[in-house]
Amino acid sequence: MQKEIIEFNQLQRSQKKLPQFQAGDVVKIHRKIKEGEKERIQIFEGVIIAIKGKQSSSPMITVRKVSSGVGVELILPILSPNIEKIELIKRAKVRRAKLYHIRNVSAKKSRMKYKDISEYIAKAEEPAVSEETEEKKSE
Repeated sequence: MQKEIIEFNQLQRSQKKLPQFQAGDVVKIHRKIKEGEKERIQIFEGVIIAIKGKQSSSPMITVRKVSSGVGVELILPILSPNIEKIELIKRAKVRRAKLYHIRNVSAKKSRMKYKDISEYIAKAEEPAVSEETEEKKSE
């Protein structure tokens, strides 16, 4: 039973290609918004302050941004069909899994140290080439 649940969860995640993200990352979320009969894509850029249910079939992320001096948070299911894609913009080194304390401090006081993510993007975009396929090409 446990094995079947794990396989189901992996199948759900494999259907949608997503970057590996964690708390402290700055992401751009492209969401489909339906207005009347028209549909458009709206971009929400913010910091991930929590990820819930990482290994479940329906993980959720909480993303926060400050817009015109007002804090705005979105709690979204990652595998929702309304999410077109999620782009990783910056990665910060953080010591906590849940960054709820960011709600009470300013951006300067949070003192997040951002890393260069070009390495992560390059690793994610590289196709996995096995030794067997290289041997077949040489023959």
